[in-house]
Amino acid sequence: MKLLVCVSKTPDTTAKIAFTNGNTEFDSAGVQYIMNPYDEWYALVRALELKEAAGGTVTIINVGTSDNDTVIRKGLAIGADEAVRIDADPKSAYFVAKQIAAYAIDKSFDIVFTGKETIDFNGSEVGSMIAEALDLPFISYATNLEMDGSSAKISRDIEGGTEVAQIDGAFVLSASKGLAEQRIPNMKGIMMAKRKPLNVIPPVDVAEHAVVVNYELPPAKQSVKLIDPDNMTELVRLLHEEAKVI
Repeated sequence: MKLLVCVSKTPDTTAKIAFTNGNTEFDSAGVQYIMNPYDEWYALVRALELKEAAGGTVTIINVGTSDNDTVIRKGLAIGADEAVRIDADPKSAYFVAKQIAAYAIDKSFDIVFTGKETIDFNGSEVGSMIAEALDLPFISYATNLEMDGSSAKISRDIEGGTEVAQIDGAFVLSASKGLAEQRIPNMKGIMMAKRKPLNVIPPVDVAEHAVVVNYELPPAKQSVKLIDPDNMTELVRLLHEEAKVI
């Protein structure tokens, strides 16, 4: 099987969020970056499990600058066979999807994996855009994937239950929690990653259709009000007049 896993660099979950240049750019000063957890823990690991079971190759792909190389190398250390970095500073999900699709279109990948979303933008857009550009079926938020030859059975959570789909042939999938379990790279993997190829290629021309005007932080959370458990009258008043939930 030929498997392609799309990976992103995101701020660590403990990073302090701030913006600069008139609130049009994320302030990366002092921020620690990681591989997007949905890409790493679920998409990449499930792809590696499929390779281990049936043979094949796993390629990881990233759209970004050389600052992303450390994150990409971690994917190689976990077990990916090779990596591709499209040398561009992406400004939108559309740009990322078009770059990945342009690379993949003539490579005959059996499955293209993405995480269900990135933890910084939470857009869940790239996977479906790649599928559209490649004219392939798309299954989002997959929690289970089993292969029988070229036929895939995929489960995804829906409200009130689970949906199961069967696909014959190539497809694009976005990975959700449950698809696999996180792997920690060992020393052998880390050393081998230094010798695995990381191919840097130029981007294709893509016209941006949407640009960021500005970012805004959410309103600061109000302090918690503690009410004496014996003072139910005051609690009811606050729920009615301030919280407006009753």
